[in-house]
Amino acid sequence: MTTPPGFTLVQLRYFLVAAERGSMTEASAELHIAQSAVSAAVTGLERDLQVQLFIRRRGRGLTLTPAGERLRQQARDLLGRAREMEREARGDGPALSGPVSVGCFVTLAPYYLPRLFSECTRRHPGIEIDVVEDEADQLVAALTAGRIDFALTYDLGLSAEPELLSETIARAPAYVIVAAAHPLADRGSVSLAELAAEPLVLLDLPHSRDYFRALVTATGTAPDVRYRTRSYETVRSMVASGLGYSVLNQRPATRSTYGGGEIAELELRDAGRPLEVRIASVAGTAQSARARAVRDVLREIAAGA
Repeated sequence: MTTPPGFTLVQLRYFLVAAERGSMTEASAELHIAQSAVSAAVTGLERDLQVQLFIRRRGRGLTLTPAGERLRQQARDLLGRAREMEREARGDGPALSGPVSVGCFVTLAPYYLPRLFSECTRRHPGIEIDVVEDEADQLVAALTAGRIDFALTYDLGLSAEPELLSETIARAPAYVIVAAAHPLADRGSVSLAELAAEPLVLLDLPHSRDYFRALVTATGTAPDVRYRTRSYETVRSMVASGLGYSVLNQRPATRSTYGGGEIAELELRDAGRPLEVRIASVAGTAQSARARAVRDVLREIAAGA
């Protein structure tokens, strides 16, 4: 373990002002503190460093010793680096810079992250965004462990975490997808009861699976969960292949799938409550200016989606 220095940054600051002003009296006036506080700080610094920094002559002010002259430059550099560290930690320098760790729910990532990186690169090129893509429970764990500044996630499971604060930035109603050749593909809207006899391709993520199942059973039907996958795009490709229908929330810009098939999107007449897209953080934790700036960009993206 590294032994900390015996002196403080406050002592260095008082010494530096006294050295530049050449007078304890003038230094105290500039610092708006008592002259005795400046003298005590400098005397303590000399004691801690075991070196004389000033030659004190009554009526003639202060003269730096060779050791004091060397320390003046070193103190100026060290205090400058300390100010840079403070701005870095707060993220509120002249231009926002430094790292921001963002958690993102896996199925939200394709919709938000490309625009987030693009906008932040344009507006705040000094900010370095590090993204953790994961499921809801893992994002909550990362938040409470301090590994990420905030998380972009659905409201799934957040109500059970009293130490978290969250704000809703968007709402995503549920909708149905079927194969483009499905008999109902041209209907525009559908109720889940009309699909009760067909297989359900389930997006099988924690909390997500519970949401989709509850959505179906709330209509008085029992879903026939024939296929499961943890991949959003695999769900779409399986549906496009005619293996069943699915219920999703985020809408891709294209109806083509990775597998080369096509799906049709149908409004869900008995959709129930939409999922809420939220920014979650730990209650009582102050966010840096750069983290707040990234959150602002996310809000704008959500508002324009």
